[in-house]
Amino acid sequence: MKYASFSIDGRASYGIVTDSGVIDLGKRIGDRHPTLKAYIAAGMPPVDEIDLRPDHALADVQLLAPITDPVHIWCLALNYPEHHNEVQAAGRVQELPKSPALFSRAVDSLVAHGEALRHPRVSEQFDFEGELVVVIGKEGFQISQDNAFDHVAGYTLMNEGSVRDWQFHTRQITPGKNFYRSGAIGPWMVTKDEIADVDALTIRTTLNGEVMQNESVSAMVHKIPRFIEYVSSIAPLYPGDILATGTPSGVGFSRKPPVFMRENDVCEITIEGVGTLRNVVGAA
Repeated sequence: MKYASFSIDGRASYGIVTDSGVIDLGKRIGDRHPTLKAYIAAGMPPVDEIDLRPDHALADVQLLAPITDPVHIWCLALNYPEHHNEVQAAGRVQELPKSPALFSRAVDSLVAHGEALRHPRVSEQFDFEGELVVVIGKEGFQISQDNAFDHVAGYTLMNEGSVRDWQFHTRQITPGKNFYRSGAIGPWMVTKDEIADVDALTIRTTLNGEVMQNESVSAMVHKIPRFIEYVSSIAPLYPGDILATGTPSGVGFSRKPPVFMRENDVCEITIEGVGTLRNVVGAA
């Protein structure tokens, strides 16, 4: 199933996205599970007893970030060998990291599908990064790789927008990864049972219709179970936590000449079976 958070008529809600519309679970069971994060934390109980006819057309709702208030947003850097090679060629890194290269993002650094990315006023090096995202479904601390997928609720997409010159001011990349409304997440969460083989997925990024990234998830250095094991060794993972698994090669700053996102550009991240995340670049 596809689960989305959304707003309609000034009311925030969540529900199931179907081919014929959106089933408003917030309206129906919001007294028990007021948000998608709360619904996931409750184990995503069956809703068979509910009349599952759609309440809204998809076009009538404004999609929000699938999880509007995660406790953690963990992100991986340099998790695809070819991306590492292009960054290394630019003189920014040396060896491929032997352990997951982690950083975190703030909630307000991300917008939803269909919302405008905010171009950073202080930089012209605004780059795109298409990524597969894991949404945590069950709390856990020091989770083993063998049990990692038991803690996964589903998957979504991220444009992990990066402000490159600020990213490389020092060896600490976090500033360039947390500009206000510089990245995007969505459009919804697809439950893990819908994805038979994560490694068979392909990430495709286009900028104004031109393909920039197109690579298989199978190329990841640190697979999802290793990512979950590593971050849960630091702190507990909670339902609704976001784990962005890294971007493949083809990013803008490594191109000759570089290609950066500019005002009115349209960036789309697509993974078949998960969806397409589309955003226009707005003004600063």
